[in-house]
Amino acid sequence: MTKQGHFADDRFLHVVHLTVGFLLLTLLAGCSGPLSTLDPAGPSARSAALLWWGMFSYASVVLVAVVALWLHAMRRPEDTRDESQQRRLHTRWIIGGGVILPTVSILLLLVFGVPMGHRMLPLPPAEGEAVRIDVTGHQWWWEVHYPDSAIALKNEIHIPAGTPIDIHLSTADVIHGFWVPRLGGKLDAIPGRVNVLRLQADKPGVYRGQCAEFCGLHHAGMQFTVMAHTPEDFARWLEAQPK
Repeated sequence: MTKQGHFADDRFLHVVHLTVGFLLLTLLAGCSGPLSTLDPAGPSARSAALLWWGMFSYASVVLVAVVALWLHAMRRPEDTRDESQQRRLHTRWIIGGGVILPTVSILLLLVFGVPMGHRMLPLPPAEGEAVRIDVTGHQWWWEVHYPDSAIALKNEIHIPAGTPIDIHLSTADVIHGFWVPRLGGKLDAIPGRVNVLRLQADKPGVYRGQCAEFCGLHHAGMQFTVMAHTPEDFARWLEAQPK
């Protein structure tokens, strides 16, 4: 290879390194914040974050392997094998990259992802009962009801920390997406149906929520807050509400 060819390869690798570094910095910048799924504050959100990191790690390994093979193919010496040997080698690559790799990837995703998804389901808690809250989506606000009382709120949900919460989700008009990134996954509110989403906060705090399904002109402003109290403070809050 000529000196000019080596210089071009070095420039290419330098650009690759800069690009990878920029992407990593961009990724790490999104690991925290009020709407970050990578900063979980509850069991359901933690399962979603672990699933994301698992998929990201495996995808990174596959990407590095593919790029390494690509660079090797660009730099390897001329192939001196005969036509039948080359055909057998190509067949192996097709089977390995087109059959074995996708099959193994899907199996790994299922083995890792199914248990994570199971943890996010609104199953009966091991101890006690889940608190039920009814939430109805409107254009462009959220109506909140507590079935065991006459409490009705707008764009505001109060919950006890450390307790499973079942959000019974419906809509009065179009499809909306109920999403509290730090407490759980996203679930759509679909006309004519009631879907149930399990949330739980590890500790008291204020958590932001957002409609995650485009629902019209003011979709971006369809936000809400979830206020997690200690169990004692939540009981006092319930007592203080108008009957």
